[in-house]
Amino acid sequence: MTKPMVLAIITAAIIVIVLDQASASATSANTSANALVTYIFGDSLTEVGNNNYLKFSLARSDFPFYGIDYVNKKPTGRFSNGRTIGDIISEKLGIPSPPPYLSLSPTDDAILKGVNYASGGAGILNDTGLYFIQRMSFDDQIDYFENTTKVIKAKLGEEAGNTLLNEAIYFIGMGSNDYINNFLQPFLPDGQQYTPEEFLGVLNLKLAEQFTRLYLLGARKMVFHGLGPLGCIPSQRAKSHTNQCLHQVNNWVLQFNTKVQRLINVLNLKLKNAQLTFADTYQDVLDLVENPTIYGFKVSNTSCCKVDTTVGGLCLSNAHVCDNRTEYVFWDAFHPSDAANAILADHFFAKLFANPNGSVATVPNHKG
Repeated sequence: MTKPMVLAIITAAIIVIVLDQASASATSANTSANALVTYIFGDSLTEVGNNNYLKFSLARSDFPFYGIDYVNKKPTGRFSNGRTIGDIISEKLGIPSPPPYLSLSPTDDAILKGVNYASGGAGILNDTGLYFIQRMSFDDQIDYFENTTKVIKAKLGEEAGNTLLNEAIYFIGMGSNDYINNFLQPFLPDGQQYTPEEFLGVLNLKLAEQFTRLYLLGARKMVFHGLGPLGCIPSQRAKSHTNQCLHQVNNWVLQFNTKVQRLINVLNLKLKNAQLTFADTYQDVLDLVENPTIYGFKVSNTSCCKVDTTVGGLCLSNAHVCDNRTEYVFWDAFHPSDAANAILADHFFAKLFANPNGSVATVPNHKG
């Protein structure tokens, strides 16, 4: 079997926030005891503007109508008409949404309070998103996080820095892009050279390496957000003659989720003091799609912004946007609307943040 030349993506997935009760020793560097710290790793579902700073990136959303329902109704680089799930969870925790890493100076004190590394077009595999010219893969994001850990230790000292890193909780949302704009694209090599099982194996091995690398950098409590039913997003439904969910795609997603859960169980046994958690929200998203009226939505099979899936599926500035945006589950061909993100964030928060003070109810081998 030849080595992967993995290419491309633009969507999905989901959320990675790091919460931490910083130790008293960390207070000497402009952070307070018990302050919640959030570090976000992910793709376009959780990006808040990193790609704005990548001059040649084609995976960006810093133009209207993105942000039409955000603060000041301006685009920020979020792939939504409003907030991401990460933004909403930060609101629930009573803390600011972490700024994009590329917006900060390398030694900015803000890194002690939280950073968002997410990048539209990012994937587990480094070649995912290649045709977007510039994007930050998961490996790239970990590279930047490694820089962050060095600055933290320089500011706080080795011991206090390690304490902060060990106590942080890392939420990771990756993998959607590796399928939607890579394996599922007929003009890219991976879908031709790998069977679904082989491709899943490639993803799993790479993800194991990335989890381990984060662990070696000090991460102990990592929460991986499983993939949702990708076969039901508008860009995939458009491939069906009857505009139905693609069940084969959803089956592959379920296999991916199962494989990652098993990987997490193994790593919890192998890595000392590791507390990896799998957050499974597949059914929550599927229920939102299949039973939208229960949650106050009217449309779940197409997007509010009338997109052209043949040219990417983003909400371009000349597109028509629906007026009743709170009635649509999807904003564009890939991403949930602000209203849908609010529902999903509620579910995610209830499963992972059991205590009112924002401490996270995560335990090894826990399935969200």
